[in-house]
Amino acid sequence: MYAVIVTGGKQYRVMKGETLRVEKLDAEPGSSIEIDEVLLLGDGEKVTVGSPKVAGAKVTATVKAHGRLDKVRIIKFRRRKHHRKQMGHRQHYTEIEITGIAG
Repeated sequence: MYAVIVTGGKQYRVMKGETLRVEKLDAEPGSSIEIDEVLLLGDGEKVTVGSPKVAGAKVTATVKAHGRLDKVRIIKFRRRKHHRKQMGHRQHYTEIEITGIAG
C-alpha cells in the first residue's frame, strides 16, 4: 500500500517502513505524528484519488531525528559593476519513518 502526502508544501509518495526527510516539523525525536493531508491511496489494484484530500485517510510516522542539510552557495554577480554577493543557506529537516497507512 502506498500514499501521496503533503507536508511542508511538498508532495511525497510513501510506503510503510520507508524513511524520508521532510521540512522541519515541531515534534520531539521518538514521538509519533499523524499526517492527514493524503492526496492519493493505492494498494496495487485499487487507487483512491481525493478531491483534494482522501476523506478519513491518515499516515502515521515516527520522528527519527532533526538536522540540517549541506550548505547551498548562492552567488550573485554583475559583470563590469564591481558587484559580487555571496550567501549560503542550510535548510532544516526532520527525518521520519512511516509506520502505517490507514484509509
